Amino acid sequence: MSEKMPAAEEPYGVNKIVDNIGGLSLDLLAETCQHILTYLQGQTKGLDCAEISDRFQRNGVRLDHEALQNIIRFLLLTFRSAGKSKLSGDELVLQLEESCGKWPKASLQVVHRLWTEQGAQVHAQQEVQSMLSIGQLIDLQWKLGMAVSSDTCRSLNSPYVCLLLKIAEPSGQIQQRSFEMTIPQFQNFHKQLKEMAAVLETV
Repeated sequence: MSEKMPAAEEPYGVNKIVDNIGGLSLDLLAETCQHILTYLQGQTKGLDCAEISDRFQRNGVRLDHEALQNIIRFLLLTFRSAGKSKLSGDELVLQLEESCGKWPKASLQVVHRLWTEQGAQVHAQQEVQSMLSIGQLIDLQWKLGMAVSSDTCRSLNSPYVCLLLKIAEPSGQIQQRSFEMTIPQFQNFHKQLKEMAAVLETV
């Protein structure tokens, strides 16, 4: 296997991160890995790093914010790369050992167990995301206004509807998109939404 783990930057950085992971209780490591794997399987809309950091603090982990973020990023990149490469549990552990010889055996056993159980689902979700490559609508807001200047309204002082969409991108980042519609365009949009809702009720 020629591909290296993406988080294997300069050796000291990886060694330090692995040292910090080794200092976690096995239960906390398993909980953190599960949180990340749940996100990578598409069961949550995003990875809440603040929530994971809070769990670390509540469990008495004495690390600064950057060190905690490095652990989360390292595990996220590790599992994401393993999913793309379709690694088995044994292959993943071997790559981790090759990237850093300081891994505690018990920590590797936690990673091996969770990846063996859930790695296939992570890979399947990545395949779906690569085919779709679209975001998920989280929120939609609208407001009514009067056009002062517009490319689509023929006359000024025409009413228009401004839509603001909040979308969770496949990367996990949340983006905002906004656009304007004339009243006839919005009425047509509303009609199409009602038609979609009616079809969905029959599914």
